Amino acid sequence: MEEDQMSWRPQYRSSKFRNVYGKVANREHCFDGIPITKNVHDNHFCAVNARFLAIVTESAGGGSFLVIPLEQTGRIEPNYPKVCGHQGNVLDIKWNPFIDNIIASCSEDTSVRIWEIPEGGLKRNMTEALLELHGHSRRVGLVEWHPTTNNILFSAGYDYKVLIWNLDVGEPVKMIDCHTDVILCMSFNTDGSLLTTTCKDKKLRVIEPRSGRVLQEANCKNHRVNRVVFLGNMKRLLTTGVSRWNTRQIALWDQEDLSMPLIEEEIDGLSGLLFPFYDADTHMLYLAGKGDGNIRYYEISTEKPYLSYLMEFRSPAPQKGLGVMPKHGLDVSACEVFRFYKLVTLKGLIEPISMIVPRRSDSYQEDIYPMTPGTEPALTPDEWLGGINRDPVLMSLKEGYKKSSKVVFKAPIREKKSVVVNGIDLLENVPPRTENELLRMFFRQQDEIRRLKEELTQKDIRIRQLQLELKNLRNSPKNC
Repeated sequence: MEEDQMSWRPQYRSSKFRNVYGKVANREHCFDGIPITKNVHDNHFCAVNARFLAIVTESAGGGSFLVIPLEQTGRIEPNYPKVCGHQGNVLDIKWNPFIDNIIASCSEDTSVRIWEIPEGGLKRNMTEALLELHGHSRRVGLVEWHPTTNNILFSAGYDYKVLIWNLDVGEPVKMIDCHTDVILCMSFNTDGSLLTTTCKDKKLRVIEPRSGRVLQEANCKNHRVNRVVFLGNMKRLLTTGVSRWNTRQIALWDQEDLSMPLIEEEIDGLSGLLFPFYDADTHMLYLAGKGDGNIRYYEISTEKPYLSYLMEFRSPAPQKGLGVMPKHGLDVSACEVFRFYKLVTLKGLIEPISMIVPRRSDSYQEDIYPMTPGTEPALTPDEWLGGINRDPVLMSLKEGYKKSSKVVFKAPIREKKSVVVNGIDLLENVPPRTENELLRMFFRQQDEIRRLKEELTQKDIRIRQLQLELKNLRNSPKNC
């Protein structure tokens, strides 16, 4: 009886997305033979844009990732060149949203690095980063680009700090210091004026990123939050987490009042993390379980019941993580509204999954492709840091994606020096917590001692030269 009632609910039937289905790419359009990292860190280990697919790989000594041009599908050779400059495991990678050959990575070696991928991909291993960013005293677990501003990058470390980097100068310019444990997830609202985080201290926070001020905070005792995503401009947040009965759960929140969730919904009794993905153009929410092969999807509205279940994509192969193609990289002629790149560790396989709205017509479907954030930044770092907020610069997908961004990355030239943010020197010695950190710190200090010794020797030589010159001047006969 209940199912009959469900079937005639008007808001369910009127949805244009009720028949969206997932289509897995043919085997020849997958990426095969990839030694996907076995690291258990709960990240996606994968980043994709309209040109490249990047995957964190298993590597002996240090951390590395592959960057493969999207058209180069099929089997990847074992000796395929890698980006391998980090001294510890790579924990997160993200493409710059405005410059499609610039990628940020962060690692257990405490550094964040910015890499420039050559046209057509790598021909040999890349060890030299455009920028090496040192500011965290522990490993760095997350990086996130600002959604509307060029060259502003956020990084979250196991030192419980979020650093905001201005890549125009290659320095951290702000530090968010309100967390009391490891930060699990960061998400921005549409114009990047608000940042929401989940943290191991069981709190959900909404933060004004420039001042670091916590605007709202929820203490999630009954719903242990893992991941959070801003639902575009709806003034809503969605979190995934675990209920007090250890079932997987989602909760919807009003960003201006986190005292109670608007709704909480049990998903299932599985134990893997639930990754949420939100598409503001279609108002669709996707939930993908880590360690299972399912992707559930819902439609979100501002009116009750807020969340309408649409369908579930099922697959027997478990996913370790998922990359998501930006909107301008989708195939609009196939009515594709979302595309995942699924990491299947056991098979060393990356499998594209297209979410498709079935339509009979071949013409461009205006109603499922509204204007969408494009590849042009709305702000410069100085404008954003100065307090300006601006919505993303929108683009139409009608003509297909051909327009390349005019933005070019220029690496700043800088000397190595102390990193002071909010009056605190971030590179001051913080007691190491693990043997690995101790070793890394030791080697870093050895390098620094070596560099200082060389500098001293050079200065000694220069002093001797100047003393000789001075002696010569004194001894030379006076010119009349």
